[in-house]
Amino acid sequence: MPNLHQLPLTPFRPPFWLKNPHLQTILPKFVKQPKPNYQRELHLDSSGNSQIAYDFVFSNSDHTPNLHRPLAVMFHGLEGSSESHYAQSFANGAVRHGFDAVVVHYRGCGGVKNPHEHDYNAGDTAEVHHVLNVLKQRYERLVAIGVSLGGNMLGKYMGEYGERAVCDGAVVASAPVDLASSAVSMHRFVARHVYTPYLLKSLLIKAEEKISEPDTLAKLKTIKTLDKFDDLYTAPRHGYSTGENYYKTASALPVLKNICKPTLIITAKDDPFLGKIAHQNDISSQVRLLYSQCGGHIGFLRFDKKTKRFDNTWLSDTAFDFFKWVEKV
Repeated sequence: MPNLHQLPLTPFRPPFWLKNPHLQTILPKFVKQPKPNYQRELHLDSSGNSQIAYDFVFSNSDHTPNLHRPLAVMFHGLEGSSESHYAQSFANGAVRHGFDAVVVHYRGCGGVKNPHEHDYNAGDTAEVHHVLNVLKQRYERLVAIGVSLGGNMLGKYMGEYGERAVCDGAVVASAPVDLASSAVSMHRFVARHVYTPYLLKSLLIKAEEKISEPDTLAKLKTIKTLDKFDDLYTAPRHGYSTGENYYKTASALPVLKNICKPTLIITAKDDPFLGKIAHQNDISSQVRLLYSQCGGHIGFLRFDKKTKRFDNTWLSDTAFDFFKWVEKV
């Protein structure tokens, strides 16, 4: 079997003026890129109670499935969607590299309402397994990338399921694999005052629509941090009882050493959303760490001197280079 650690991958290196982690995190949202030609399908979730959106892109010019290659699956970040900048870059990258791809939304994301009790959480590996099995009915081989919260979900899935994991390989990008320390990171000044309000806004709106108890609703309206939201809402609603237990139970880090299929973990060491990250003694021989000194949170933005334009293709190109390697294994 080819050695994963000998696979040539180009490190992320931005120009010196793009090395600021907050610039890397925020600026990609404003970089224009082609809008993918998504084809939406609705499928039931693992409970059979909620519909979730699967947004496909096809690499063939007639927009029909390319069954000769694995389907590339994306699990997005907290309150993300197929419209997120990294999802669009992934979809465009899939077409560029000759892959079909799908961005799978979580319950209540992508514009599809979720009237049922359960939402989504960082440790829901049963839902990941369900999604991959749905897609396996159409494509013989699957590869997957999880980004941010989706990266923790996918990394935990690969470790928990081992040889039973449905996808042949996985990329885990900008993932908070230790949720407790990542929650602490979100208390830092910029994270607390810029990123947290942005993420909390839609979470609180959705939660308020589902809560009927006056006392709980009153507490919800006072929440200013993600860990308080998880303690009051996410954890008890999904069977974790407390936020502390949720972070401990749902984190991918403890099971990365059990991964049996090729997995690439991509992380920027200056990511303002992350706490503890995985090291060599945390992972199995089937896992490769690709760390850069800078890149922010799902940033990895470069600048093309020739075109005088920003280039957001590093993450997607690296993922598809890895997927091509998995395809040959």
